[in-house]
Amino acid sequence: MPIMMTMDIGRETMTDPKTVRQRKAKQVAILAYDQLCTFEFGLSVEIFATERPEIENWYKCKTIAAEPGPLRAAGGLLVHCDSQLTDLRKADLIVIPGWPTEKPPSAKLLSQLRIAHQNGAQFMAICSGIFLLAALDLLEGKTITTHWRYIDKLKERAPNANVEENVLYCTDGDILSSAGSAAGIDLALHVIRQDLGTKAANIVAQRLVLPAHREGGQKQFVPRPVQQNTKGPLSNLLDHVRSKLDQDWTVKQLAAKSAMSERTLIRRFQESVGQSPGQWLTSERIYLARELLEQNQLSIDLIAQHTGFNTPETLRHHFRKKLKVSPSDYRRQFNAGKVA
Repeated sequence: MPIMMTMDIGRETMTDPKTVRQRKAKQVAILAYDQLCTFEFGLSVEIFATERPEIENWYKCKTIAAEPGPLRAAGGLLVHCDSQLTDLRKADLIVIPGWPTEKPPSAKLLSQLRIAHQNGAQFMAICSGIFLLAALDLLEGKTITTHWRYIDKLKERAPNANVEENVLYCTDGDILSSAGSAAGIDLALHVIRQDLGTKAANIVAQRLVLPAHREGGQKQFVPRPVQQNTKGPLSNLLDHVRSKLDQDWTVKQLAAKSAMSERTLIRRFQESVGQSPGQWLTSERIYLARELLEQNQLSIDLIAQHTGFNTPETLRHHFRKKLKVSPSDYRRQFNAGKVA
């Protein structure tokens, strides 16, 4: 049975640090094309092409021109690529940073992408990039998404796919897709997490000054923008609680620690974090539990105590509810380095 993380459909790879060290670095190919979406392209390059010597077996990345130049990008930029289209055949992951929805791909590009698919490549489509995969006829039976503006058009282009209308990203086997442009960052961090582990994803998120993880099934639409509180008593409180998750935090204790009333604390959490104090605390404890499970050193009982769940039963309940897998299965799959 596949592990499902909200809308992360299909197979998830859990790889332990030893396996990461032993295997070869994955080859990533980022497509560039005329009318290139600069932001989607930029985030792809920043995340996958930036050298990160502190992370073992980091990706090897090439930018590949989907067509002859000059390739114009939004903002008056021109992109020149040294790699050949045939290099797609060697890629383990092909990133498609957007694609003009009415732009027909060339027969040569489609041919090379099909060969890459036959060779086992995984495709990561950001925003409108999914329309290139629709032209490849690879989406039948797949669960996919795109930006909310293109949902109806995608349903027309991929009538046999399961198009999710209100999620950040979907993963279904070899097809990964994100909603809006920024959701491509969430999807990229998800890919890193599956390939290289939570620690590696957290390192990259910290470099980008971003949350380490947002669930794929989080809605595209929110009532109002989530404010990131970077200073003040709430920020200090969050940092303090993260360092002491084993303690039994109540709303009353949190309010006292931050010198707020309970009502004010709850309101500030909703405004700044987008969750209640209890929801945030549970999520943080699960993130810590995942890291401890990946290290494969502590028993489930001890992990429950260190994370503040206190009992294995409570840990299992919240872990299953959030990640659709038990802590023991998560650890087993991570340490085996196998696809579930």
